[in-house]
Amino acid sequence: MNQNVKTYSLFSDLDIHLFKEGKHYRLFEKLGSKPVDVGEESGVYFAVWAPNAKSVSVIGNFNHWNRSEHPLFPRWDHSGIWEGFIPNVNEGEIYKYAIETTTGEILEKCDLFAFSWEVPPNTATKVQSIDYKWKDTKWMKNRSQNNSLEAPLSVYEVHLGSWKRKGTHGEESLSYQELIHELVPYVKELGFTHVEFLPVMEHPFYGSWGYQVLGYFAPTSRYGSPQDFMALVEAFHKEDIGVILDWVPSHFPEDKHGIRNYDGTSLYEHEDPRLGYHPDWSSYIFNYGRSEVKSFLISSAIYWLEKYHIDGIRVDAVASMLYLDYSREEGQWLPNKDGGRENYEAIEFLKELNVEVYRSFPDVHTIAEESTSFPMVSKPTFVGGLGFGLKWMMGWMNDTLEYFKKESVHRKYHHNDISFSMTYAFTENFMLPLSHDEVVHGKGSVISRMKGDEWQKFANARLLYAYMYTHPGSKLNFMGNEIGQWNEWKHDQSLDWHLLDWAEHRGIKKLFQDLNHLYKEEKPLHELSYTEDGYEWIDYNDQNNSVLAYIRKDKQGKCLVVAANFTPTVQKNYRIGVPFERTCSEILNSDAEIYGGSNVLNPKVHIEYFRSHGRDKSIAISLPPLGVAIFKGE
Repeated sequence: MNQNVKTYSLFSDLDIHLFKEGKHYRLFEKLGSKPVDVGEESGVYFAVWAPNAKSVSVIGNFNHWNRSEHPLFPRWDHSGIWEGFIPNVNEGEIYKYAIETTTGEILEKCDLFAFSWEVPPNTATKVQSIDYKWKDTKWMKNRSQNNSLEAPLSVYEVHLGSWKRKGTHGEESLSYQELIHELVPYVKELGFTHVEFLPVMEHPFYGSWGYQVLGYFAPTSRYGSPQDFMALVEAFHKEDIGVILDWVPSHFPEDKHGIRNYDGTSLYEHEDPRLGYHPDWSSYIFNYGRSEVKSFLISSAIYWLEKYHIDGIRVDAVASMLYLDYSREEGQWLPNKDGGRENYEAIEFLKELNVEVYRSFPDVHTIAEESTSFPMVSKPTFVGGLGFGLKWMMGWMNDTLEYFKKESVHRKYHHNDISFSMTYAFTENFMLPLSHDEVVHGKGSVISRMKGDEWQKFANARLLYAYMYTHPGSKLNFMGNEIGQWNEWKHDQSLDWHLLDWAEHRGIKKLFQDLNHLYKEEKPLHELSYTEDGYEWIDYNDQNNSVLAYIRKDKQGKCLVVAANFTPTVQKNYRIGVPFERTCSEILNSDAEIYGGSNVLNPKVHIEYFRSHGRDKSIAISLPPLGVAIFKGE
């Protein structure tokens, strides 16, 4: 026996049983590197799953990367776990596992359960504690109210590395600590209820935006330590802002030090490329049917919610998981046991994930980025759904952006594109996304895609955002939308903050502030966002004028009336039937001068006993050009 390594284990028989069954959802407490005291000695306990390895050793600076110094012991229970206690190894040490395969090849692999990694392009993992004294008790106590489906949910989506940069030429990203002082007050000023970070989990290639993850239990070290990231989350919580993380269980990159071929075999992935290789992203697909892989992934989700007080996870690329033929030609995929295209194993994994997340954390959100018509994505598993809390409304996003790309004179021929979303708006708990995916790969920024001259582009953008905030569903906007960013997003450049030197761009920002304030203050805009009880058409059929008019309602029956004009023609004396009893007033108009508009407002609104749209009372208003007007009864 090598005296440099001592037998020691954190695993009980129950742990091993749950691990083999795919039901151990807190593997981060057992696998990986854990500073511990054994008797009178301090050191680190190491444990790694490598069932097909011939031998496993820990290598690092502390042993000059010599694999003969610290071999681990295989457990007797055929779990495939290798473990051991190494005295006198300190926190902060970097290490890898030297894994000898059955063919004698030596693989130097990272620790998939490490809590911290070296800063890329370095590839070693670090011994790291994640102790932290949290001071967000108030937020955590009230989180169930803040995250309720009856509460406003307005999300600011952020890529931490490029939101704002520093250095002479903007060559350096802000740190987690710097973001506390820059990003947190900015999001508070804008009035968003939540932020969502593109994946912060450690990833080797910065240009993947975080979507090629290797460190499923480590925030990227590019911006600081795990405790620094915890402090950023806490800072948002102190301002009553929730934090959502993008999480990627759909695929992983092929880097040699990473997950693929971990012990010399296809341990985490499928061996057959028709199941295990993703052609779109040149990456590998997890084997969701393997119990230990399910435990690994679900443990990762639980880890961020438990240890980092995260308020929700947005699951990336769900569609690619649900279908075996996703982005594959005939002959490039294998059908399921019934000859179909549904990935039964992935479906069961997603259900199990959601059940465990909501069992352990009933006051968080799981959000699916799912682009197909797969049924009941956001319905509970006990009625046959996938169990997500929310689903991105990709159909609304595609139809709406296509509509706004059309010349206003042609919009009357495509009126159905802007009204169609209401035919299915309540089939799921939808979130309306104008995300990072809509401002990359040559698509241009949101405002650059609007039709017309410069004034009309700004007016169309204001119209789009006001329409979005009055449409049922929660909201998500990518950074830059709120300042009228002209350029397409680039991950290695800062947002164009100098644009705020111009009044038109400040107007867009001001509109976002007021929309977020209105959305939070007015219950009709958020209380019944996922049920048809909160919405009623006034007129969806005025295609000649390209006008929509509708009512938003709360549980007490209080109403807001919304009228949207999708052309640059002012509609004077436009009559709308209303549910108001006595008086009403205009509470927001996207054409207001403070937003950069032409100031076609309705300072005085008279309710008349004049029947319109099937109602006894109506109002005659001036509909602003390319604008939205919102009215409230008094």
